[in-house]
Amino acid sequence: MENVSMSTSIINLPDDCLSFIYQRLDNLEDHDSFGLTCHRFLNIQNINRRSLQFQCSLSLLIPSCLSQTTPAVNSDHLHRLLTRFQWLEHLSLSGCTVLNDSSLASLRYPGARLHSLHLDCCYGVSDDGISTVASFCPNLRVVSLYRCSISDIGLETLARACLCLRCVNLSCCPLVSDFGVKALTQACLQIESVKISNCKSITGVGFINSSPSLGYVDAESCQLDPKGIAGIVSGGGVEFLNISGAVSYIGKDGLVPIGSGVASKLRVLNLRMCRTVGDESIKAIARGCPLLQEWNLALCHEVRVEGAAWDQKRLQESPDTVYERECEVDTYSS
Repeated sequence: MENVSMSTSIINLPDDCLSFIYQRLDNLEDHDSFGLTCHRFLNIQNINRRSLQFQCSLSLLIPSCLSQTTPAVNSDHLHRLLTRFQWLEHLSLSGCTVLNDSSLASLRYPGARLHSLHLDCCYGVSDDGISTVASFCPNLRVVSLYRCSISDIGLETLARACLCLRCVNLSCCPLVSDFGVKALTQACLQIESVKISNCKSITGVGFINSSPSLGYVDAESCQLDPKGIAGIVSGGGVEFLNISGAVSYIGKDGLVPIGSGVASKLRVLNLRMCRTVGDESIKAIARGCPLLQEWNLALCHEVRVEGAAWDQKRLQESPDTVYERECEVDTYSS
């Protein structure tokens, strides 16, 4: 009986069976207990880890930890973790403010297996660090660089190396201009989402002839001009467009190209605080965007009675459409 018991012990199962068991465990506590059993089980836990983020992550909210001081993640911590978890597909280093360009050398361990990388508020990461990312992680699909010190040079390097990029966040990256955006949209033909809010050097012309797969553009508080706005929708696939708070002068008819038919898939359009947009633009958009479901015109002071009439006409034709005019709380809806 003793020999039978030993031959049927869980220890004698092959690694693929142990991995199958690990993947069926319900919660984090069970995963941790599994890894504490023995070195072999710990290795099974390590190779099955697919995502990693830290308490300081901007996307991770743990109410019980809000009053606690979390230790800063430095290069040594990151090196030890990435040598342990080499099968990661998703990594968030957001909020790890002490990391710098040399810290990212540890990305060679997950390397090509990594699909998404978040570096939000990693202020010490510049073009050199992004070059490291590009060389080690060619299969990235999602990358967030909010408030990083990246310029057009780093963005071009990333775009040429990571051709499968689909979602890119460049918000509050003041060194990125239309040149970098053009490099991104021309190299990454599967691009779906681009965030460039508060990038004051971007006019939008870098989007000209972008891929039809581009469906989401968040360009709040940018230096957009009419040619650039036409470029953003030139691919024909944009469904969500936020150009609120445009810094430069657009002109009363500056948004007419949106209603020319090239943006016929548009569903959400935010024009809040586009103070110079006038009735001609509103009429063109109402005619040329039949799928529009949400339209924010708050604080568009040049929209007069004629434009408001087109608001109401479009509202009657599409009762699901939400219009916001004058102020955010004044909403016309059915």
